[in-house]
Amino acid sequence: MPEFRKDPIIGRWVIVATERARRPSDFVPHSVSEEKYAEPECPFCEGREDRTPPPEIYAIRDPGTKPGSPGWKVRVVPSVSPVLKIEGKIERRGRGIYDVINGIGAHEIIIETPQHIYNMADLPEEQITCAITAYIERMTDLGRDPRFKYALLFKNYGSAAGSGKVRHAHSQLIAMPVNPIRLKDELVGSRQYFEYKERCIFCDIIKQETDIGKRIVADIDGFLAFAPFASRFPFEMWVLPKKHSSDFCNLTKDSRAGLARILKVVLTKLKKALVDPPYNIILHTAPFRVPKTGYWRTIEEDFHWHIEIMPRLTRVAGFEWGSGFYINPTPPEDAAKYLNEMEI
Repeated sequence: MPEFRKDPIIGRWVIVATERARRPSDFVPHSVSEEKYAEPECPFCEGREDRTPPPEIYAIRDPGTKPGSPGWKVRVVPSVSPVLKIEGKIERRGRGIYDVINGIGAHEIIIETPQHIYNMADLPEEQITCAITAYIERMTDLGRDPRFKYALLFKNYGSAAGSGKVRHAHSQLIAMPVNPIRLKDELVGSRQYFEYKERCIFCDIIKQETDIGKRIVADIDGFLAFAPFASRFPFEMWVLPKKHSSDFCNLTKDSRAGLARILKVVLTKLKKALVDPPYNIILHTAPFRVPKTGYWRTIEEDFHWHIEIMPRLTRVAGFEWGSGFYINPTPPEDAAKYLNEMEI
């Protein structure tokens, strides 16, 4: 029997279509490893630094090496086709009943390895730790710019997930003068729950998922990975720190290694279980806080940063667009069980 499941944070409904239940083998034909790309020379590989837009914004480098040269572990450069431009002042204006802000922001590419490796699952844990450090350094720096309210970190892996033609492990970071609507929904839902119960809803979810155990995929070094109760997509996973924290950028060096470890595990399980599927990774963290009386009163207590991993195995069609409901043909309990049993 299909059932409606309600997301406890933002109130979104999902239909878990158990009668359409699909196993991992049903999704195997859509494999990133089988995609064809015309990429004779990858611009992200070490030794081709002159093929990325200048300047080199940030890098973790070997001692004695210079910006724009080989000898790096992680490198950050401007996007070759930026969504937003960093030069200029924020101008807000009305156009009749419509609101307009000029397209000021930052769009950066975080190249996560000097080697020609595409899937983060194939990177060593130490390399993923370096990438996490780069994320934190760049988000922290962008947060100092008073024009920006939020920086969204995301990864597109495979053409079905929106990736371009460069088959080299990288993430994107876009800083904006506004907060994304999805984040605002979570902020409002988290605050309302906290005002009612004086507890973080994410912490309560962690406790309940740990107690039930049916949707947990991995529990490693202070981080929990699980399939959400109201999963929108087959094999969707969330990764959260078990200790409450609203800001991703507050991760300690030890915690960065722990996060790298659990990401390596769950992405490897996903790759093996679904034969290298396309996926998106999105980080949701607290926005940059510009002092404003009463506005951020409880955010450090009520919000909890988390990473969402969404394999692109199904397509959003007319019903989803028209209703706002997602249809998930794989119950999260089945997905978690299968991933849990997957040996790596």
